[in-house]
Amino acid sequence: MKVWVTLAVVMIVTACGTKGPVRGTEAEIAALAASIQRLSPDVDPAEATRAARLSYTATHQLALAYEISDTALIHNAKVNAGQRPRGLCYHWAEDIQARLDSAGFQTLETARAIANADNPILIDHSTTIIVPKGAPMQAGVVIDPWRYGGRLFWAPVPQDTRYDWRPREVVLREKGRIKYVQRTEGSLAPPPVD
Repeated sequence: MKVWVTLAVVMIVTACGTKGPVRGTEAEIAALAASIQRLSPDVDPAEATRAARLSYTATHQLALAYEISDTALIHNAKVNAGQRPRGLCYHWAEDIQARLDSAGFQTLETARAIANADNPILIDHSTTIIVPKGAPMQAGVVIDPWRYGGRLFWAPVPQDTRYDWRPREVVLREKGRIKYVQRTEGSLAPPPVD
């Protein structure tokens, strides 16, 4: 009986998974651009559009590079078993952030956030957040391609009720892991422009 229950759970999780990388549609890109634009009257509309397009393009490119073919948790298991090159949530956050940062935005910037850090049952979850220049993280839009296995999820931070996002640096300081604030070896994102 235990085997049948396990098999049923695996089949359900696998059936709900992604069947490979998908591109964002023009409507999805426009909706994200509008959400970014609404963050502040100081956000340049052209930059909001570029940031939205780059978020969707980078998600698709990284999904291909990470060899995404499963749900996020199954892909995590494959990465941890050495069967996939990257694709843990912090890989996504790091690589998306580096691509956004390399775009040279004047009215936008990125922040990194972590959720579940204080929950002993759940694993930490990392993301990148697009914010107006100089604004606090809570005033931004979550950019999370990990959550749905390579399909971009985004929402204004206060509307993302699934996670309680906290600034990454604060969480790492509390955990004594501040040395990990820098990019990890093997990042697929271009290095930041000096």
